[in-house]
Amino acid sequence: MESLSEAVDGPGPNDLLRRVAAAADLCLKPHRHAVVISSEPGEEECTLRLQCRRADGERAELNDIELEIYRSGEDLHLMLSWPEQTDHPMLWQGNHPVWMDGDSGQRCERPVAGAALEALARRLRALLSPAQP
Repeated sequence: MESLSEAVDGPGPNDLLRRVAAAADLCLKPHRHAVVISSEPGEEECTLRLQCRRADGERAELNDIELEIYRSGEDLHLMLSWPEQTDHPMLWQGNHPVWMDGDSGQRCERPVAGAALEALARRLRALLSPAQP
């Protein structure tokens, strides 16, 4: 990926959004997901909203996920959170997962639903990282 904004705003952004949704569908079964861009075009960081639906098609806003993608040097970092459940910790995914309390920023234990979110973060990081020769 050339840059985050090119990947999301450039040619073929719908393909990237579909691939992110497919990764969420795989890791967060039985829910289905649609992905919408929350950030402004051209920003250094990219924020996506993964909108959750139950298997019957009913929206499940409590299970929506906010995905922030940013670079630090050459490294890609992800921040995943449940925006409608502010009492839940957020996941920072760089080379390894770190769960943090959203209010204090302090490390905390992985929540019960955390394993699936960690799997999604690993899959997304692999999807978004440039291919290594």
